[in-house]
Amino acid sequence: MPHPLSSRRWLCLFALLAPLPAFADADVSSRWESQVQRISAHTQTPARAAAIGERLDTLGLSWKQEGFEQDGKTGTNLVADLGGPADAPLLLIGAHYDQVDVGHGATDNASGVAAVLELATALKANPLQHHRVQLVFWDLEEHGLLGSRAWVATPEREQPALYVNFDVFGWGDTLWMMSPEADTLLVAALRAASKYQKLDFEPGDKYPPTDHLAFLKAGWSAVSFSLVGRDEIGPILEIFGGGKPAEVPKVMQVIHSPRDTAAELDGRQVDDALRVVEAGLRAWDQAGTARH
Repeated sequence: MPHPLSSRRWLCLFALLAPLPAFADADVSSRWESQVQRISAHTQTPARAAAIGERLDTLGLSWKQEGFEQDGKTGTNLVADLGGPADAPLLLIGAHYDQVDVGHGATDNASGVAAVLELATALKANPLQHHRVQLVFWDLEEHGLLGSRAWVATPEREQPALYVNFDVFGWGDTLWMMSPEADTLLVAALRAASKYQKLDFEPGDKYPPTDHLAFLKAGWSAVSFSLVGRDEIGPILEIFGGGKPAEVPKVMQVIHSPRDTAAELDGRQVDDALRVVEAGLRAWDQAGTARH
């Protein structure tokens, strides 16, 4: 069972957050935008993978292609190693890089891939102390989460301490988080960091289907993040629940459509959102064995 956050634990949490440098680099949003444009310039999966690989090479990260077969389809996940203490538990961070057959997959999901690459930049510059970190870029998410499902189904695969997913991270004023539990240390750390950063934060267990589900269904810990407008969240959930909201939110007008190009993106608060996520993960890491 999750432990309630007592006053003492809150004080410890703020002590963990206080010294964090979190994304002091002022070029985060511009690099994120540039990377989204590089990936979404390509509509074919191999070319999108190559664009990701070029950025990983620039970061000096070791990476590989990992082929898989799932539900009669073949695909390729990309796996990069950020390093960390050899005997430490694993933090896995990922996003799907494939797209549907229309549009350019900028919002869904070059935006999430670029967010992972920017978070990796920060974690490489200032590594976590208590976790090893790997990145995974999933293929065939749009065909039923096939890349992530194949990953968790692989025999002897190491179970991560936590999987952190990014999907649709393209605009808006709200960091939307899928968390199965509301009173974890990670949620509390993110809430504190978002208040400091003056960014709206909306955690909850209701969220659209994406790659975190493969981990949760395997009984592994996972969360997911999006950056959207607060007024979009309710209608998004209504649509995924089979309803018809009075006004269709921008996300649902853009994704899986010809509109899904870089022109729809607005990265003004991407750096703020990534500062919050980085700060939360660093607090979670420094807390050692505390539940996420």
